[in-house]
Amino acid sequence: MRLGEPLLAQFKLNTHAQLIDYPKYQRQDLQIGIVHLGLGAFHRSHQAVFTDLALNKTQDTRWGICGVAFRNEALKSALNEQQGLYTNVICGTEQHFQVIGSIKHALVASSQIDQVLATIALPSVKMVSLTVTEKGYCLNELGQLNQEIADVQHDIAHIEQPKTAVGILVAGFKQRFDNQQPAFNVLACDNLPDNGDKLKSAVIAMANHINPALASWIESQALFPNTMVDCITPKTESETLNAVEANLGFSDLVPVQREPFAQWVIEDLDGFERPAWEQAGVLFTNDVAGFERAKLRILNGTHSALAYIGTLLGYETVYDAISNDKVRSFIASLLTYEIIPSIDAPTGLDLASYADDILSRYQNPAIRHLLLQIAADGSLKIPVRTLAPIEENIKAGRSIEQLSMVVAAWIRFVVARTKQGDEIADPKAQALVLAVNRFNGDVAQDIKAFLSIDGVVCQSLLENSIFIDSVVSAYHRLDDLLARLAAR
Repeated sequence: MRLGEPLLAQFKLNTHAQLIDYPKYQRQDLQIGIVHLGLGAFHRSHQAVFTDLALNKTQDTRWGICGVAFRNEALKSALNEQQGLYTNVICGTEQHFQVIGSIKHALVASSQIDQVLATIALPSVKMVSLTVTEKGYCLNELGQLNQEIADVQHDIAHIEQPKTAVGILVAGFKQRFDNQQPAFNVLACDNLPDNGDKLKSAVIAMANHINPALASWIESQALFPNTMVDCITPKTESETLNAVEANLGFSDLVPVQREPFAQWVIEDLDGFERPAWEQAGVLFTNDVAGFERAKLRILNGTHSALAYIGTLLGYETVYDAISNDKVRSFIASLLTYEIIPSIDAPTGLDLASYADDILSRYQNPAIRHLLLQIAADGSLKIPVRTLAPIEENIKAGRSIEQLSMVVAAWIRFVVARTKQGDEIADPKAQALVLAVNRFNGDVAQDIKAFLSIDGVVCQSLLENSIFIDSVVSAYHRLDDLLARLAAR
């Protein structure tokens, strides 16, 4: 039997009911209060789950979600066939199953942009949220709207048919501005420091090209709180589909799987109308930046280290890599001596305990987080995850030896993929490959040229001999490190 509303009605009588959490609110009364751009696994394992929990606590049915995929027609169709229902499989020492009901229906922006904009215009919609990855914000290396992107140029010229997430927001605001409706608020949920501030800047910049009065209205009327999100959500595997059917007796074409841990920190802004997420465990604070910095450097930073070093060692997943005692010791040392000292702890967060918890989370055999997936978009991730603590450590006179090894491993990863003819998933892939193909065997010259690729390393670091010399030295020593880590 397929997951859907008829099956949901039977859960209370079903012998499997004690094995599963399911919506206790009246889904038929759900209004669309949130439009979410980026209907991937992370949204469905994180924000939609927190919203579902809040709905169960409050019975406040104003906060149903319209999920918008950008191109995934199959996901849209499957979700709509299941009336928005899907299973969240929490993978710990045992599997726990949740049927999530907060998504009312799904759309695809590339083929249904008129319906997307019409939904954003609904009076019931108070918020548009996003999980579109760093590159979905269309920013240049200065953190501003990148007007060299073809789709950004298209949206400025044809805002009624936008292609980018930024364009969809501007088009949605323009409808409301033209129709004298209240503005909606925007919630950015991607791993990007000051994500709300940067998204607001990009939206206002694009709007200013269309109508300066619109840009001024957005700036004064819409809230863009900064956020931090954390929950390891690997790609859903076929075993998860089989586990749902075997344990619960129904089929679900679009389940998600995630670790037990989930965290969401949102900037506490006056006037930000939202579900009662605090009843689901969401933290509202005035120091999102502190939590975000800790997470980006401790979790995401070590994720990138594992991705590049682990891949070079031949490992496939985070669990595989961290199961090597020597790799785990390297990561623990990196945290203790170079990452944690670069962070000012926000109130209420013990950085050492947080780091220990993250290492424990990596050792969950039920979570197959692919290293190649984490390794993607290195030119966007390395600056915020690795170069930022390097810059601060240099200023403070602290060590950057192990962080430099992570940078060297990233470069070697790109070199290896280039020589093997494998795809490099990165918005700067062409420039990365070109730099590698120009290597002449002079390591110092080659590394300096690679790091000089436009928009990767800030000028102050490029001109810092301590940084350059450290990365060159690390690249020379990388083979020895890999050999030591590989030796059992």
